[in-house]
Amino acid sequence: VWMVGEEDAGGTLHLRGDSDAHIVRGLIALLLKLYDGRPPREILDTDAREALARLDLEGHLSPSRSNGLFAMVRRIKALAAAADARG
Repeated sequence: VWMVGEEDAGGTLHLRGDSDAHIVRGLIALLLKLYDGRPPREILDTDAREALARLDLEGHLSPSRSNGLFAMVRRIKALAAAADARG
């Protein structure tokens, strides 16, 4: 997984990500829908597990994919924390 975040002048974090695996690319798309274009503090305050629970996503992912999904969430939160500390 490749993932980067850039903060604009208004303090909004813009995320980009990609993967060679199609399933992972779909998981990235869900996370971008949830987090992209939001202020870092809002990203830090958003609980991905709670938001994604409505989709029953974890029930349909292998343990490995589920771990990867939440590793991406941790990466996004780390990008948001770094932006929040700067700003």
